[in-house]
Amino acid sequence: MTEQMKMDGGKSGGPVECLGMTFPSDDARREHFQKLLAEKLQDPAFRAQEGFPKGTDDAILAMSDPPYYTACPNPWLADFVEHYGKQYDPAFEYAREPMAIDVSVGKTDAIYKAHGYHTKVPHLAIVPSILHFTEPGDIVLDGFAGSGMTGVAAQWCGTAPSAYRHKLEMEWKKAGTPAPKWGARRAVLNDLSPAATFIGANYNLPFDVDAFAKEGKQLLRDVERDIGWMYETLHSDGKTKGRIEFTVWSEIFTCPECAGEVNFIDEALDDDNRTRDSFPCPHCGAALNKDKLERVMETRIDPATNTPWQKVKFKPSFIAYSVGKKKYQKKLDQGDLETLAKIENLPLPPEMPTVRFPIEQMYHGSRIAPKGFSNVHHFFLPRAAQAMGLLWQKAQSCTDNRTRDILLFMVEQSIWGFSVLNRYSPTHFSQVNRALNGVYYVASQHSECSPWYNLTGKLDRLEKAFRGYRTGGKAAAISTGTAASMPLGDNSIDYVFTDPPFGANIFYADLNFLVESWHGVTTDAKPEAIMDNFKGKALPEYQHLMQRCFAEYYRVLKPGRWMTVVFSNSKASVWNAIQVALQQAGFVVAEVTALDKLQGSYRQVTSTTAVKQDLVISAYKPNGGLEQRLAERGAAPDSAWDFVQTHLRQLSISKSKNGVLEFVVERDPRRIYDRMVAWFVRHDFPVPLSTEEFLDGLRNRFPERDGMVFLSEQVAEYDRKRAQAAQAPQMELFVSDERSAIDWLTDFLRKRPSTYQEVHPDFTTQVGAGWKKHEERPELAALLDENFLRFDGSGDVPSQIHSYLSTNFKDLRGLEKEDPRLKAKAKDRWFVPDPNKAKDLEQKRERSLLKEFEAYKTATKRQLKESRLEVLRAGFRTAWATKDYKTIIGIAEKLPDETLQEDEKLLLWYDQALTRTEADA
Repeated sequence: MTEQMKMDGGKSGGPVECLGMTFPSDDARREHFQKLLAEKLQDPAFRAQEGFPKGTDDAILAMSDPPYYTACPNPWLADFVEHYGKQYDPAFEYAREPMAIDVSVGKTDAIYKAHGYHTKVPHLAIVPSILHFTEPGDIVLDGFAGSGMTGVAAQWCGTAPSAYRHKLEMEWKKAGTPAPKWGARRAVLNDLSPAATFIGANYNLPFDVDAFAKEGKQLLRDVERDIGWMYETLHSDGKTKGRIEFTVWSEIFTCPECAGEVNFIDEALDDDNRTRDSFPCPHCGAALNKDKLERVMETRIDPATNTPWQKVKFKPSFIAYSVGKKKYQKKLDQGDLETLAKIENLPLPPEMPTVRFPIEQMYHGSRIAPKGFSNVHHFFLPRAAQAMGLLWQKAQSCTDNRTRDILLFMVEQSIWGFSVLNRYSPTHFSQVNRALNGVYYVASQHSECSPWYNLTGKLDRLEKAFRGYRTGGKAAAISTGTAASMPLGDNSIDYVFTDPPFGANIFYADLNFLVESWHGVTTDAKPEAIMDNFKGKALPEYQHLMQRCFAEYYRVLKPGRWMTVVFSNSKASVWNAIQVALQQAGFVVAEVTALDKLQGSYRQVTSTTAVKQDLVISAYKPNGGLEQRLAERGAAPDSAWDFVQTHLRQLSISKSKNGVLEFVVERDPRRIYDRMVAWFVRHDFPVPLSTEEFLDGLRNRFPERDGMVFLSEQVAEYDRKRAQAAQAPQMELFVSDERSAIDWLTDFLRKRPSTYQEVHPDFTTQVGAGWKKHEERPELAALLDENFLRFDGSGDVPSQIHSYLSTNFKDLRGLEKEDPRLKAKAKDRWFVPDPNKAKDLEQKRERSLLKEFEAYKTATKRQLKESRLEVLRAGFRTAWATKDYKTIIGIAEKLPDETLQEDEKLLLWYDQALTRTEADA
């Protein structure tokens, strides 16, 4: 089969090429690799891999389409990369800067909406990054692939319509970015969840859209033929049959005053279908609200076990139905109730899973267990269970394997919608997919939808979406397992784009259990990189899991290549854990920008700890030459300058937004120092230069512009951009601790040498609400005395003060530095020292900090409830240089968790000290 035939959905029955082998048909290819996978599943060592999903051989084989997709670790990933990728060649010239353009993309694209998942980055937001960092034919990896949007984006680079290409090219031209090289890239996708990889596989592997549309319509006709009677109701004329679109069920409560039964929907909804804050009891008239009502539990017979089952009580409230094109609502009549009773006596469909949720290890367990929902089948009312079981059975019976998979791709989207998690939302036009995102929540109002109401529109949208998007043959390989151990060769991947789980935002394994139980293959949650108290995973465990995953990314990524990480958590502690994990793995962060998804997810809109804009971290794997030179030189100053030389080459020379030149934060001297320190710490070397030595050497070795450091060959380009800008870029300073307060004062006094009285009001405003909780607030007088110089009135007025006064005061213009009038105005003004005196001040300050650190060694945990971060940083840095890991660990254990977790530098020293101590034990 030719590539074009594959892109057209595999309509041809001719030969196909796969990993260098030729097969008479695609079915023969699948059969060959299915047999090999079946043999591997018999190997205990293969199944013993970390993150291997839970499921029978048959269930795993049924989901898989090897070698392109396996619902377990894919043993052909390395073969796929070796066959279709390019071997690492140190002589190959590759150079990229971080992405200089912020991306803003919404979630309205038809392909993006073809299947829902808990969280996902729109593929159109990923496309620019892939175009920027890769060439056509390169291999892109996403180890936390979720629903496979990275793979879709990789293929979109070759199939994007001309209108999209033109728009992107114009944006890049405006930003001064070289034009993208269009052409498909191949993707390697991995996720711990079989539910996620099944979605990703169906997004990224080709199928026959015509066959899918035909079979999908036939499936709905077959379901109507078999169980259409379950969704029939008599119209008000008593003769005409209507088709039920959805039935609304209400939880039953009792009145605390009279113990009378209260149907929540019947009593709480007003004439406009809005929930009233209070309403009278229908029996005694007492004023009621949701909080006052008492829950009713009823005992039923569990259809799976035939044993008593206690659950919250629901009753049908009304039916929404149609006759022809007209829609109606009505209360259930006797015939409707008899139909429901008849259905309830039917046996549970054999396709319906009956497995128990791992409630004891679930954050959501405490939400659903008290209401009586402990097993999968408990989430489906009798009629919904019959419909969902039949849909699953019909989809599975499709004789064409690929069409069967895409039918299941469609049908599985009804699982949450058919369950009692589907809330009735009276103010919404559609009652489809009304479950709360990111949580198992059984509301008091449930909308039980019919198969046609649920799926007809979905089928039409899928057909339309996939007709406009063609997946290329052999374009992706998908694996199911942990990102901490992927079956890939060293230095084999060209680029990594990844959107990993961040902290406790989403509990993916728990949320995927409902869908995965239908496939019979569920996630092994042990290696899941999340924070979850129910699973004994706090921030340190999360950080170490992420570090293992980043280390695996580092191993497989080619030297000198890039990784993009989308960060979606606003907590400083999680942000620092990610940065430390990246650095510990060997990556060097070069840029952080914003990814605006335009439409926030549920948690982004409602959670007080969630960010409205995701951050995009650009990090690179240093080339092998830098690593080799470090190994040869060791902790020498030349190694530090070698790192700086390499690092500056990787940074953006300039950035602009809306025509305004922006400050490149990573070119700030202190940020460069932090990156250098992390580099040496990660390699278990002492840092060869003190802060003042490094900053002094930086000034002498590299040109500086507008507070940013450049290579000599970069300056000319920056100067050209600067000449075209209306003003110099300004660094945004957010004062939250002593170091940032000093930086703010430096910026303030450099522009405006001032007296204490002049500085104080602005300084007080800056150190307001944003100050770190466990950080001591330093006195302004102490900060000025330790870090700046004051003109005492003797001698000539310093040049910095002279320039400021002569520029801003008309009566002082043209005066000499020794003029009494100028000296009187300059007296007691603080100013930024020149580099030579700054070095002396820095050394003096370092001695003072270390002296205070000595006192911390004997302090109690209570006494260190508040501390100075600058003291801790200086002390940890010095202790590391002398390999005094015991001191670092001892003091760290006395600090509040927030002090350690919310400071990237302290966390790095502490984590490395723990690692070294464990290695030496």
